[in-house]
Amino acid sequence: MYLNGTGVKQDYGEAVKWFRKSAEQGEAHGQNILGVMYLYGTAGVKQDYGEAVKWFRKSAEQGLAQGQDYLGLMYDNGFGIEQDRKEAIKWYRKAAKQGYEAAINRLEKLDELD
Repeated sequence: MYLNGTGVKQDYGEAVKWFRKSAEQGEAHGQNILGVMYLYGTAGVKQDYGEAVKWFRKSAEQGLAQGQDYLGLMYDNGFGIEQDRKEAIKWYRKAAKQGYEAAINRLEKLDELD
């Protein structure tokens, strides 16, 4: 609600505070959103690929398809982690098996390159 200003005054600091609390308590969606904030440097969070990888990994390991896709993206591009195409494909496949469209599309594009 704070992130979008829905029903309350938009306040990125409050939004980040609550997403962080959620993430630290092991909630996969909170971890993923925090990862996105670090990836893009949004909502008052300074861009930090290492922190993004950390949070995407936590959500991915819990089986969140979006987190798996983002972790694959980090490996695929070498953002905050050593580039590793095999590891990227592994995570994309996990997300694709859940029907996550972005991961399916990424796998199709990689097949075109190979």
